[in-house]
Amino acid sequence: MGSADGREGAVSTGAGPDGVGYAGVRETHSSVVFFVGDRVHKLKKPLDLGFLDNRTREARERICHREVELNRRLAPDVYLGVADVHGPDGQLCEHLVEMVRLPDDRRLAAAVRRGEDVSAVIDEVARQVAALHASSPHGPEIDRCASADFVARLWDLSLDHLGRLEVGADRAGVLARIGESVHRYLAGRTVLFDERIAAGRAVDGHGDLLADDIFCLDDGPRIIDCLEFDDELRYGDAVLDLAFLAMDLERLGAESAARRLLERYSEVSGDHPPFSLVHHYIAYRALVRAKVTALRYEQGDAAARETATGFVELLEGHLDRGRVRMVLVGGVSATGKTTLSREVGAYLGADVLRSDVVRKELVGLEPTDRTGDGTDAGLYAPAHTEATYGELLRRAGSALARGRSVVLDATWLSSGQRDAARKVADGGAVDVIEIECRADKGILLQRMASRAERGDDASDATPAVLERQLRRRDPWPEAVSIDTGVETVDAAWLETTLGPAPW
Repeated sequence: MGSADGREGAVSTGAGPDGVGYAGVRETHSSVVFFVGDRVHKLKKPLDLGFLDNRTREARERICHREVELNRRLAPDVYLGVADVHGPDGQLCEHLVEMVRLPDDRRLAAAVRRGEDVSAVIDEVARQVAALHASSPHGPEIDRCASADFVARLWDLSLDHLGRLEVGADRAGVLARIGESVHRYLAGRTVLFDERIAAGRAVDGHGDLLADDIFCLDDGPRIIDCLEFDDELRYGDAVLDLAFLAMDLERLGAESAARRLLERYSEVSGDHPPFSLVHHYIAYRALVRAKVTALRYEQGDAAARETATGFVELLEGHLDRGRVRMVLVGGVSATGKTTLSREVGAYLGADVLRSDVVRKELVGLEPTDRTGDGTDAGLYAPAHTEATYGELLRRAGSALARGRSVVLDATWLSSGQRDAARKVADGGAVDVIEIECRADKGILLQRMASRAERGDDASDATPAVLERQLRRRDPWPEAVSIDTGVETVDAAWLETTLGPAPW
């Protein structure tokens, strides 16, 4: 069953009412599930686990009815109701969630492990979840749970909980670094979270989407076992809801299915979140699973230790992929900055901003309009150059605040210009990567001549401009240097220089 409250495995044993495996029982740390014929009866344990308190019969009764109510949104024919149990004295003593028994071998997780094509199921799941989100109520109590501050609290609570368990205590340094990375991302993305709330992306979702709890039936998938014990853990950004299943599919070795799920959901819902947010939420869901499996280890499941460690590694990988990055691609004219910037932008899924284009946009010109301006005059006068770089950084700051990486294609000849860019990166709490393009002067002149002959580029640089740039450029020791006349850019270079790419 769902992971947020530590439930393990969906309500099924693989046998139907034909007598084979007619009865069975499964225990998790929060429930005991009885399988009898074609029915499932789930008993809530009378425990206080910190994040849920079912010690009283009244509490267990409430949570049973809540479970049925919420799960009927997606699987009304599976959740039959709540059965009341009376003791020998006729007094009400317990409550059971009663469900239709579903076959184990039809779980989505089982289909993935068998290597089946699950594309059609993934598409329908994306549609059903999008429909659930579209029908969600909205209001301050739901919106609050999608705010950056609330998400930070979720991370802190789960990291603290994991840190107090043996698996987490052994990795205290790793968890501290994770916490620092998370808070850095959230601190710089308040605008993104606020805008998503304003756009209605805060929903009452499923809260616990796992491949084990999706059944591939002949008449379509059934999605069961939503999170019922705490509304605030079910509320939140729609991407946070979907991220649980994306994470789980990746864990099962079906990364392509995870990507398909996200793509199909975007198509159906019209929601196109930045890559950084998707990876951030997948990382959080991996933390939830790490915490739950670490708790199972404490309860005696020896194999859960390795599983929990795997979830922590999965978490770290997604935080790394989801880093928001500012990339400065500089160098004198004709060094191949624009070509490299496009490659970097494609690799990161980043916005690419070019100073030559921005410079002309500021005065209403098309990129390929020729200005005839000489060095330090007209559009290339110091005041206009300063305005160009200022606008370049303003646009960059706006994109970074919304969770989008940016590539800034400009000469960056002045150390002062680079310092200004670093300040924007610091203010947006993002990494800055600096790349200086170089090439032999003869190659630069050949490129300029070819570019001028074509007349299809935004650059107005001439050999005279190049000479002036070569004399005026400040040293750039912080940059990774690449000779574009000799070196080639491949996937290995991009990953080494920029880090892992987002999906």
